[in-house]
Amino acid sequence: MAHHRVSPSTAPAGEDASPKQLVGLTFGSIGVVYGDIGTGPLYAFREATQATVSAGLPPQEAVLGVLSLILWALFVIVTLKYVFILLRLDYHGEGGTFALMALGQSAAGKGAYAILVLGVAGASFFFGDAVLTPAISVLSAVEGAKLIAPVLDNVVLPVTIAIISGLFWFQSRGTASIARFFGPAMAIWFALLALGGLKHIVDDPHVFLALNPFYAITFVASHGMTSLAVLGLVFLAVTGAEALYADLGHFGRKPIQHAWLGLVLPALALNYLGQGALVLARPEAIANPFYLLYPSWALAPMVVAATLATVIASQAVITGAYSMTRQAVQLKLLPRFDIRHTSETVAGQIYLPRINVLLFIGVVLVVMLFRSSSNLASAYGVSVSAEMVITSSIAFFVICYLWRWPRWQAAALIGPLLLIELVFFGSNMLKVLEGGWLPLLIASAVATVMFTWIRGARLIIETLRKTETDLDWLVRKLEAKPPHRVPGTAVFLTAGANLAPISLLHNLKHNRVLHRRNIILTIRSEEVPRVPASERITIEPVGDGFIRVIARYGFMQTPSIPGIIAACERKGLNVDVATASYFLSRRSPKPKRKSKMPHWQQILFIRLAHTAQDATSYFRIPTDRVVEIGAQVAV
Repeated sequence: MAHHRVSPSTAPAGEDASPKQLVGLTFGSIGVVYGDIGTGPLYAFREATQATVSAGLPPQEAVLGVLSLILWALFVIVTLKYVFILLRLDYHGEGGTFALMALGQSAAGKGAYAILVLGVAGASFFFGDAVLTPAISVLSAVEGAKLIAPVLDNVVLPVTIAIISGLFWFQSRGTASIARFFGPAMAIWFALLALGGLKHIVDDPHVFLALNPFYAITFVASHGMTSLAVLGLVFLAVTGAEALYADLGHFGRKPIQHAWLGLVLPALALNYLGQGALVLARPEAIANPFYLLYPSWALAPMVVAATLATVIASQAVITGAYSMTRQAVQLKLLPRFDIRHTSETVAGQIYLPRINVLLFIGVVLVVMLFRSSSNLASAYGVSVSAEMVITSSIAFFVICYLWRWPRWQAAALIGPLLLIELVFFGSNMLKVLEGGWLPLLIASAVATVMFTWIRGARLIIETLRKTETDLDWLVRKLEAKPPHRVPGTAVFLTAGANLAPISLLHNLKHNRVLHRRNIILTIRSEEVPRVPASERITIEPVGDGFIRVIARYGFMQTPSIPGIIAACERKGLNVDVATASYFLSRRSPKPKRKSKMPHWQQILFIRLAHTAQDATSYFRIPTDRVVEIGAQVAV
């Protein structure tokens, strides 16, 4: 993987925005960033309180204990960690697991591989979250129909699957046209949350005692294993917090902070307080305290509003999975996938057919397997809590090595947060047999694929190095004994800018000809989110008829041959796309008897290589101008 230093790209979104732009970005962040955490009130308080009461605790103690835990989880984990700490750890304006990983690797030195392992693990748990979020969110929203008419209980599963099917079917059409409505829709949703809570806070003003952290601490200290089990359900209130950091590059620090402090946090706090007051006044409301906040005439509109909110939350997670996959491909952690851009103006609007199908199958299977949001609650927190622990661990490295804080100061800042998250993770792990095994299984599968691809790719590079030819040496030999030249331009793609492409060597060996102009093109994936267009292309003459071109892309960008050619023309290197010939080297791995990989990993790597999208489609090379030369490489 290349480590070429690239100067920072443009400032993070929102940093230099005008007041009008800031308002627009803030509304946009409400629709994308806060969709997941905004649907927590549908099930978090209900599940945690029901578990507490069923364990035999008095209703008032159960409600105040759970409510205090939820509120302080929002204050500490979301507000302190994400809003005030992680949003400052941007990498050229970008956030998210891979951005934090790359930021840590850039400063960690010998610890870079450990951070790579943490980054891969965090990304793997994210994919588990991407499967579970649409399932539990849509299920919990549709379940509100049972309060309108109990007979509708039979349609919850079919309606949920129909909504999920429509959501995934729509992905190929792109969301650019409707995404502008996500912000206003979620702003209305948060207003409804606040109004529902405000209406019932007066039912029992004792609910304000939950703002005292003493109740949370006493609850955990007094109830042993029961409190640990409840903590796993309380954690459902903060799932989705990781989106604050992941979407930093889209909206910027200020809009995300303003949205959280100005609308989202107050709305969530009021709604949870309202649910608590309602249950204190009417203990039977514990069956579904969220929907019972609203009068009977408003139940149907609230079910519709909740369903829309969960669809928006699911859309944000699905889009995140697409972006995460693209970043993994660019960082050489996964094979190439078919990436389709669904918007001509918004670079982040992409669609990955294979990932879409895998996610759809996974979500539908989860819905059919667990059948209710209550059953799914046991599985949901594992992946998110694990991801939070990993994020805090990498953040510790970054604060130590990049901010150059003494370790004791970094530990004083991150240590308490990490301890709290470890407690939440441990509490979620208690539910492994009840469903927590699912996100662990998904994360293990994704991590196995990534580490297999990393290892196999390195073995191929090691094998090819034994037969590599220096490009400068080859050019001198050809100048001394020139072969027959044919008119036109040949573009040879190669991984190493200083090495002679295998396709060039095979062309000389078998066809015994050389084009009058030969461009040796290397596309490098840099460990930065984006490479500015002004710094993307480097052009260097090598010898008679040979030109070396290096194109650099960040892990949040998708390489494109037409884009590279256009950039070359702006730098004075004119290439006729319609007449140039493109030579590619296709390396097909085959099993090796004495391999450094176990046999199962060999087979997995070979299958991954065979299913990878071909370079012609991935780099958008004109299909009628491509010559592919294959070579088998033993791994």
